[in-house]
Amino acid sequence: LRTPNMAEQGDLADIADDALKYETYEQYLDSQISPMDLYYLDDQDLARQLVELGYRGSGETLKREEFEARKKAAEEAKASKLRNAPKKLASAEKDLSHFPFLHNLAEREDLVRNGKLTSIIFLRDKNSKGQEVSGYIDYAHRLKTENFEPYFERKKHLMPKPSDLSYYNWETQHSTSNSTPNFQVIADNEAGLLFKNKRDRKVINVDPKSMPGDNSRRIDIKTHEYLQVVIYDHVTRRKT
Repeated sequence: LRTPNMAEQGDLADIADDALKYETYEQYLDSQISPMDLYYLDDQDLARQLVELGYRGSGETLKREEFEARKKAAEEAKASKLRNAPKKLASAEKDLSHFPFLHNLAEREDLVRNGKLTSIIFLRDKNSKGQEVSGYIDYAHRLKTENFEPYFERKKHLMPKPSDLSYYNWETQHSTSNSTPNFQVIADNEAGLLFKNKRDRKVINVDPKSMPGDNSRRIDIKTHEYLQVVIYDHVTRRKT
């Protein structure tokens, strides 16, 4: 088989592009029918047939099956491109230089969204009722289930919720614990509260007097934003 030359390849690309311009095959055929063709033939269906056979138009007309196949492939490629397009980070273009906690969250956002890092955030602060609450938050899970832009814009104040990994209201003594897609809560043991990473099954110990565990580190954040902030970073390494 002869390989098409550059000019022919360009023509083929133009034909493929034509498949993307039109909603239906009939519209595609109509685009190649001139007013003069209709004047002499006086029959649009006949004019379409002549275009399809190559007697009218460019002479390089796609068959219906080719048109529909190219259109389907183009739509799938477009959908794939949209799916794979890099999403703008919620922290992008936000000046957080005077907000240490938010700055630390921004530094981790891309890695956490991409699954290269998991972070557990411990927060202790007063809620809207003036009650002291604390809790452990799975950052990746919250990023996936919430819009974080209002937090980075400081329009909302990130706080522990009863639906987080762990939550405790010091005034009402209401406490909850919940596993997430990333962590299993291990609460009933002598070592205190532990979180097992579901990906590599490594355990994170949040006791400040203990080592946090393999591939984990504890970072105390000094900030005016909360009464207390600690971040536990865990680099996930799936077993092979």
